[in-house]
Amino acid sequence: MAAGLVTAEGELVTSATSPTPRDADADALFSVLLALVDAVGGDGEVVVCGAGCGGPMTHGGEQVSPLNIPGWRRFPLRSRLAEATGLPTFIDNDAKALALGEGWRGSAAGVDNFIAMVVSTGVGGGIVLDGRLLDGESGNAGHIGHVIVEPLGRECVCGARGCLEAEASGPAIAAVTGGPASDADAATVARTGTLVGRAVASVANLLDLRLAVVGGSVALGFGDPFFAAAQVEVDARARLDFSAGARIVPVGLGAAGPLIGAAAVGWRGFDA
Repeated sequence: MAAGLVTAEGELVTSATSPTPRDADADALFSVLLALVDAVGGDGEVVVCGAGCGGPMTHGGEQVSPLNIPGWRRFPLRSRLAEATGLPTFIDNDAKALALGEGWRGSAAGVDNFIAMVVSTGVGGGIVLDGRLLDGESGNAGHIGHVIVEPLGRECVCGARGCLEAEASGPAIAAVTGGPASDADAATVARTGTLVGRAVASVANLLDLRLAVVGGSVALGFGDPFFAAAQVEVDARARLDFSAGARIVPVGLGAAGPLIGAAAVGWRGFDA
């Protein structure tokens, strides 16, 4: 978990992080989050609270059920944060938040059509088309982590088989290799990049976009070999006139991206 103080221009002033407690109940998890919020301060100058959280969630983050945080199931995150901070509070999926941040200050600045992705403990995405972040019926649009990339692959926490998240996330890699993703060999790095590229190519073909910006501890930790393998797969599978030449690149905001994205969620809601 992380909290930060971000200016209206998208600059991260200060931040604090803490490991997400394992096997903690809902209130214990929330107390960790509030301690981080308190740690970054703001001296009364804060005007809006924005948050990015793993999904799925109900519209506006009124209730969140992040698959990788079992202690939060239908947890009323927006109302609890609003009550605790006394601020207008807006919540969205963490990868959608990243898309807003990358379009604001990162690798997608000035681009009207792109997907932003997180490849980390989970795999999520946010899609911008015609300059507008897609929400979907319940606010969960962009879940590229549940695009099927291996039809006979591993069972996913969502209940399906062969989802990108079940094959390319940090926990999935650890389950297959027996060690943390940070220790993965070259073949595993290449396979992970290939699967991410496969999903990106499908999105490029479906939605007529040519840019994917990717962050998260797995993608950024694997680095150049991951992105090279992903690009090879995109080139092989995005072959239509409008998708050929699609690029997959690292996020431009680095480790600050999730917090700047959360701020962008806040400003988006505040300005609506």
